[in-house]
Amino acid sequence: MISLENKIILITGASSGIGTACAQTLAGAGAKLILVARRWERLQALGDKLNKEFGIETHLLQLDVRDRQAVASTISSLPPAWSDIDILINNAGLSRGLDKLHEGDLQDWEEMIDTNIKGLLYLTRYIIPGMVKRDRGHIVNLGSIAGHQTYPGGNVYCATKAAVKAISEGLKQDLLGTPVRVTSVDPGLVETEFSNVRFHGDDNRADKVYQGLTPLTAADVADVIFFCVTRSPHVNINQIILMPVDQASATLVHRQTKNH
Repeated sequence: MISLENKIILITGASSGIGTACAQTLAGAGAKLILVARRWERLQALGDKLNKEFGIETHLLQLDVRDRQAVASTISSLPPAWSDIDILINNAGLSRGLDKLHEGDLQDWEEMIDTNIKGLLYLTRYIIPGMVKRDRGHIVNLGSIAGHQTYPGGNVYCATKAAVKAISEGLKQDLLGTPVRVTSVDPGLVETEFSNVRFHGDDNRADKVYQGLTPLTAADVADVIFFCVTRSPHVNINQIILMPVDQASATLVHRQTKNH
């Protein structure tokens, strides 16, 4: 098992959900965290909390991963003490809408494609050369079962996650001959802000997604990521698909109905 003590780990989308859970889990292991998100107040609150709870160092970056120029300048101007990134967790991502493709909102499409695919590519492109040069590193991409199975109304979101699957597989091949590892962690139903974001803040509609079943938590996914990044250096966990016991596929879910 690899120790994460003083390892520099960059997490995108760190201000909520799986990103925050990863930060907490990895802080507990003594890692030094670069936390990236758009929501500055949330980021600051998380940094303060981790510092008090675990006494670890954090470096906070307010950044929209969709902005290529901003990503390039932010990564290239990291302070020397933070520039040798050991692990990149490409967690920033979102889903918007659940419309039929021919009724889809083009702005929703742009946001998903720019965040889930292009944002992930930008971070990867600017960080991996340093890993290759230093002969160490690990990229963890947050995929989804949506990248393996398309579901009604999921058209563009599923396409972006299928892209993450292909990018992860291609990257693993491109890094053959280097010690840099690549992992895709692909969850099913996880109760986070995901559905709330998908339905543009409609809490009632979001709550129904998880009704009558026990979904995964963000901490469950962070626990799996922790496992992947702490394996022996010669071990690469290529891909993990995880889902709740109450889910069997992207469309097959068992819900308990309450007896009144």
